[in-house]
Amino acid sequence: MTVNWQQEVDQRKEALLDDLVELLKVKSEREDDKITADAPFGPGPRDALLHMLSYGERDGFVVKNVDNYAGHIEYGEGEEILGIFGHMDVVPAGDGWDTDPYVPVIKDNKIYARGSSDDKGPSMAAYYGLKIIKELGLPVSKKIRFVVGSDEESTWKDMDYYFEHEEMPDFGFAPDAEFPIINGEKGNISVAPQFASTNGGSYKLKTFKAGLRPNMVPQDVTAVVTAPSVEKAESLKEAYHAYLEKSGVSGTAELNDTVVSFKLIGKSAHGASPQSGVNAATYLATFLNEFDFGGGAKNYLTVAAHIHLDVYGEKLGVAYEDEKMGKLTMNAGLFEFVAGEEGAYINFNFRYPQGTGKEQLAAGITDSIGQYVTTLKVDEKHSGPHYVPVEDPLVATLLAVYEEHTGEKGYEQIIGGGTYGRLLKRGVAFGAMFPGFTDTMHQANEFMSLDDLFRAAVIYADAIYRLAK
Repeated sequence: MTVNWQQEVDQRKEALLDDLVELLKVKSEREDDKITADAPFGPGPRDALLHMLSYGERDGFVVKNVDNYAGHIEYGEGEEILGIFGHMDVVPAGDGWDTDPYVPVIKDNKIYARGSSDDKGPSMAAYYGLKIIKELGLPVSKKIRFVVGSDEESTWKDMDYYFEHEEMPDFGFAPDAEFPIINGEKGNISVAPQFASTNGGSYKLKTFKAGLRPNMVPQDVTAVVTAPSVEKAESLKEAYHAYLEKSGVSGTAELNDTVVSFKLIGKSAHGASPQSGVNAATYLATFLNEFDFGGGAKNYLTVAAHIHLDVYGEKLGVAYEDEKMGKLTMNAGLFEFVAGEEGAYINFNFRYPQGTGKEQLAAGITDSIGQYVTTLKVDEKHSGPHYVPVEDPLVATLLAVYEEHTGEKGYEQIIGGGTYGRLLKRGVAFGAMFPGFTDTMHQANEFMSLDDLFRAAVIYADAIYRLAK
């Protein structure tokens, strides 16, 4: 049976966009302080999960909610299961938006909202691809299971819990990256050096805080410093303004007697591509490190300044490159120092290629900055590098669909970002961003092109059917 997929999507554009707008209105940031028995990651991720599952119920699919951790929307029968993985949680919106991040705005043929490109927009495009197959009554020989997660941006505990109760699909994809395909993903691990929260010099660091998530470049940082005198405080403020002008970043400094409160603004970016952002924290630390701090505060600022502009782990002694997977990247995503309180730390999030790993990272960091830290916390739960060969029928089929609908040659890609595709041995990420797209994931003013949204839905419908028929 020949299906005009473009025509089928065209007939549903308005409905797709309406459903997406309502989904984007749900503020689905993880909130640990609001976790309850029925909201394992806070009310937002739960509500977005329920909202997405409600579309499946409305459209007559088999729907299952696994205790508000995750769920699935299912169609077809067969021994094999084709898995499609989307997630409803989003990273915190942060500052710098031109519009309310949870009031979707369509402007210049783009839809602006947190989650529009990561991952509610692509998930909705894939869902409509499945919806078309069901509404046309197309015959399939496999069970198609659209798995909906709610903790992808944090710990993936949603998938841990889900797969304690549900079987793993045999193969599949996540609409959570870019076309033509992502068939390889670097390993992902966080390492957090800990520091004493003491002071000893003539300047005292009271607080230093930056970052929202390990997988986001910190867009802004605040710090509070006590200078040895009012004159020194005024001089510190003047020096800071000169530093901002020289460095090309913006910020403020407010005086209250001998206390100076700093703020510096950088640029957020996805932690898998730290080179695309401006790390506010390391800029401020580089400035403060020139002054007479002591004790744990000095050690803290020394390390934070040491890694300034280092996104490949070179200054930490862990740089590594693999011919196929490329370079290791490092994002210093979280910073916290509060004088007198335990737990001062910096979180390094590494995306690493095959050929290196946890032991090499810990050893390199210890050798380079071990003298400044009290302990080194290495994330015990981490993901190793993942790769599905181009020759695999899954990859070959998806690339063929992409080529037929775009007229462009398909090719393999390996990224630093982590997607649900890596949950499966034969799992990849497939779309929904097209080559040459503007990456606004994890940034202010996140958007998705409506043309790309609808183009992706066409490709997903055809791809799902070919994989499942």
